[in-house]
Amino acid sequence: MNESIKLPFYAKLTCVLLILLCIGAITYIGSEIITLVMLAFLFTVLLLPVHTFLLTKLRFPTYLASFVSVVFFVLCIAAILAFLSYQITDIADDFDVIKKNSISFFNNIQSYIHEKFQISIWEQKKYIEKVTNDSVQNGPGTLGTAIGSLSDILFNSMLVVVFTFLFLLYKTHFILFLAKLFNNEDHAKLKDIVTQIKISINNYILGLIFEMFVVSILTGLGLWIIGAKYFILLGLITGILNLIPYIGIMIAGIVTILSSLTGTPDISIIISILIVNIVVQLIDNNILVPLIINSKVEINALVSIIGIIIGGGIAGISGMFLAIPLLAILKIIFDRIESLEPWGYVMGNHMPKRFTWRIKKLKTEN
Repeated sequence: MNESIKLPFYAKLTCVLLILLCIGAITYIGSEIITLVMLAFLFTVLLLPVHTFLLTKLRFPTYLASFVSVVFFVLCIAAILAFLSYQITDIADDFDVIKKNSISFFNNIQSYIHEKFQISIWEQKKYIEKVTNDSVQNGPGTLGTAIGSLSDILFNSMLVVVFTFLFLLYKTHFILFLAKLFNNEDHAKLKDIVTQIKISINNYILGLIFEMFVVSILTGLGLWIIGAKYFILLGLITGILNLIPYIGIMIAGIVTILSSLTGTPDISIIISILIVNIVVQLIDNNILVPLIINSKVEINALVSIIGIIIGGGIAGISGMFLAIPLLAILKIIFDRIESLEPWGYVMGNHMPKRFTWRIKKLKTEN
C-alpha cells in the first residue's frame, strides 16, 4: 500500500523554491532553443486542423500531410511578406519627398525648441553632430551586427519550420510517450489536459489573428479618414506589430509618422496619426483584448503583465509573445492537479464579490 509522505510547510516551500530556481536557470540558459521549440509548438497546434483534414478526409500519408501543412503555412507567411514588400517599394519611391519633408519638419521642431526653451539652433546642431559622429564611429560594428542578426533570423526561421514539421510528423509518438509516463488510472486526466491545451492555444492564436485584422482595419480606416498616404500598408503593419506587447504599437506609430511625411511636413497630420493610434489602442485594450484574448486563456491582467515582463527579460520579444500561451498551459495543468489547484486559481480572472474567513473555534475543557 502506497502512503504519501507529508512534509512540513518549510520543507514544501524549500522544494518549491528550488524547483522554480532550477526551472528559471534552465530556461535562461537554453532560452534560444526553448523559444524556437515553443514557437514551433504553437504553430503545430494551429496547423492541427489542416493536418487532420489531410489525414482523415484526403487520406494523405503522415509524411505528406505534415509536409503539405507546413508548406501551406510557409506560403501564407510568404504571401503576407510579399504584399508588404510590394507596398514598401512604393514608399521607397517617395524617399526623396520623405527626406525633404523630414528636413522641413525637423527645422520646425528646432524653431519651436528655440522659442520655448531658449536653446539656440547652433547648440542643437552641435549636439546632433556629436551624436552623429559617435554613430559613424560605431558604423562598421553596427553593420556587422545587423548582418549577423539577419542571418540569425533566417536560420531560426528555418529551424522553426523544421521543428513544426517534426512535431506534426511525430504527434502520435509524443502522445504515446506522455501516456507511458503516467499510470493507466491517470490517462483520463492526461487526455483532458492535452485536449484543453490544444483547444486553449488554438483559440488564443486564432483570437490573435482576428485581433490583428481588426486593428489593421481600424487603423487603416482612421488613416484614410485623416488623409494619410499608404493607409492600407500602415494599417497592416500596425496590426502585425500590435502582436508584440507594449513596444509593437510604438514602433508602428514611428513608422506611420515617417511615412506620413510623403505628403506634408505639417505637424497637424502627425497629431492626427497619434490620435488615431491612441483611439485604436483604447478600443483594442478595452474591447478586443478582454473579449477575444482574455476570454480564451482566462489569465488575469496582473499575472499576464508579470509573465510578459519575465518573458521579455529571458527571451526578448519572442519571450513576450510566448508568455501568455505558456501561462495558459500552466493554468490548465494546475487546475487539474489537486495539489496545484490554488496556483491555477490565483492565475485566473475570477472576481469573487466577498470572502469571509471560516475559523473553527476550539473548545476548551474546564
